[in-house]
This record gives sequence, structure tokens and C-alpha cells, in this order.
Amino acid sequence: MKGVVDPGSLPTEAVQILTPDGTIAPDADRAIDLKEEDLREIYRLMVLTRRCDEESTNLQRQGELGVYCPCLGQEAAQIGSAYALEPTDWIFPSYRELGPALLRGIDPADILHMFRGTWHGGTWDFRKHRFAPYCVPVGTQPLHAAGFGIAAKLDRSDVVVIVYFGDGATSEGDFHEGCNFAGVWRAPVVFFCQNNQYAISLPTARQTAAPTIASKALGYGFPGVRVDGNDVLAVHAVTKEAVRRAREGGGPTLIEAMTFRMGPHSTADDPTRYRGAEEVESWKRLDPIHRFAAYLERESLLTGDFVARCAGEADEAAARLREAIVGAGPPPAEQLFEHVYAVRPPVLERQLERLRRLQARGGEG
Repeated sequence: MKGVVDPGSLPTEAVQILTPDGTIAPDADRAIDLKEEDLREIYRLMVLTRRCDEESTNLQRQGELGVYCPCLGQEAAQIGSAYALEPTDWIFPSYRELGPALLRGIDPADILHMFRGTWHGGTWDFRKHRFAPYCVPVGTQPLHAAGFGIAAKLDRSDVVVIVYFGDGATSEGDFHEGCNFAGVWRAPVVFFCQNNQYAISLPTARQTAAPTIASKALGYGFPGVRVDGNDVLAVHAVTKEAVRRAREGGGPTLIEAMTFRMGPHSTADDPTRYRGAEEVESWKRLDPIHRFAAYLERESLLTGDFVARCAGEADEAAARLREAIVGAGPPPAEQLFEHVYAVRPPVLERQLERLRRLQARGGEG
């Protein structure tokens, strides 16, 4: 990743540190730059993400959410990359980034209010968590991230921006515009593609003629790298390198994390219509949490007590999530008049007063 390589020599193999059985790959060329407490925290976050994701899917199946987009199987790609950021860096998600949200301390119930239809975009404090609203339109968030990164550069700050999207988003024009803007401005942006093999029902092979999605970076003048997205250590190492490069003024990087969504694209999707059980079973054998756990066990970093504590914490978080969402109504209607103007203009003051009078008479607002 020291510079742009010729397309003809672009490697198609993914960077890997851990083999599927949790041992260090013999050709691993990146050091594990993490302390023991960091390794345990990454495991805890991966377990927490999976449990809250499962509970969210259950809530939708039980009629408490209109729809939900699971991230089952993508925990390594999400946690490994987000863990490489500084707390001051910004995250621009798509509609599936539960892992980075939990890492940033966001209450998952604040996310599910969007899927329940009780609040648009989520109810967390975007500035406090440095985590932008969930982005449902496919592929628009790379432009948001590019603009934010350019602004950070103009402000002479050391903020780095990471933007998450799927392989399907790379077929959208907004993705290419975002890459072009960021490349021309050498903006501090990490474009992170979770290539989970399918854009809803369309496999990656039917979306692009390029050898890899990572190779698309060459057209915009910055490096692209492919990484084993189910290897949390490799994802962390590659992302940390890209973040360092961006912070030092080296410009963007496109990372293609090769992973697999074990569940549907969303709970409105039936993946059995376009992929077979054999393919799913082959990816189950590459489960990112099991792989990382095997490594930690070999390093004597994963005790039974710690595993039980992580599982217990995850179950408690899922229970709180269920309690917060089941039967939840919309927030107070007065919030419609907040978060837009620093000083509310007279026309909105009049509308707010009208709303309050209506509510006093027993109206719903």
C-alpha cells in the first residue's frame, strides 16, 4: 500500500493473518499490533454485535420492526476496521453497521427506532458519537464522507473519515463520484467495502468486470487493498495502515473486505432463491468469531470465565434492547422542531404553538 500499482500486477489474493482454524498464516506479512486487552475487547464487541443483531432479527420476525438488515457473519469486518480508528474520527455507515455503532457506545435501540418507523435516521447524538445517520439509499454515503473529509482537510484537522458500503454500492454512480472527489483532494477518507458476495440477489461477478473491487481505486489515483473480511486481525491491520496514511496526508484508500452475509439482505429478502445451502455451509466454516476465538485460545487469552461474561453481557444487552423496542411509540412530536435551526424562526414557533394547542385539546399532533 505504498502507492498505486499497475492494474496488470494488482494481486487478487486477500491479505490474511489468521487461517480459518485460527493459526497465524505462514505468509502473513503484517504484525499484530494489539495489546492483550485490545484482543479481548475486540472479541467482546464481536459477541455483543452478533447477539444484538440476532435479537433485532427476532424483533422484526415478531412484528416489532417493519424491516431489519442483519450483519450476521460480518462482525470481523465491522469491528476490526472500526477498532483501528481514533475516537475523534468519523464513521459514515450504510444500513448494516451495528458493530461500529456498538463500538462507539450507541444504544442499539436508538438504531432500531428507524427500523420500527418511530424516528427517521436513528435517535443517537451524531456529533457525540461521531457516527452519522444510517444511510438507506444505496451508495450515497461515500459522497457524504468525501465532503466531510475535504472539509476536515480544509480545517487542517487530523480527523479521518471511514465510510462503509456493500459491493452493490460500487455499481452506483455516487460511489465513483465520491472516490473521484476524495482522490482529487487527497482527502483523509477510508472507503471500506464489505464485499458480502451479493447485492441483494446479484452476485459480485455480475456487477463488475474488474478483477477486484479494490482495483477500482486505481482509476482515482489512490491505493486499493483486498483483505480477508472474516479475519479480524487482518482487517484491523489493513485499516490501521489506511487510517495512518490518511492522517499523514497520503489521501484515501479503498479496502475490499471479503466476507459473507449469513442471513438475508434484509428481513424482506429470501436468500434461498438465489444461493444454495452448500455455499452458505462453506462460509459457516469460516465464521469470524470462531476463528478469532480459536486464536485467542491458542494464545491463552480466552478463559471460560471471560467467555461466560461476554455471553452474559450480550444477553443482558439483548434483553434491554427488547424492553426498549417492544410496544415503543414515537418520540414527542415537539422534537420535529428541534435540531434544524440554532434559533427557531417565527414561522416554526407559530407551528409549534399550534401543535401544543392541538395536543391540549386531545389531538394526536
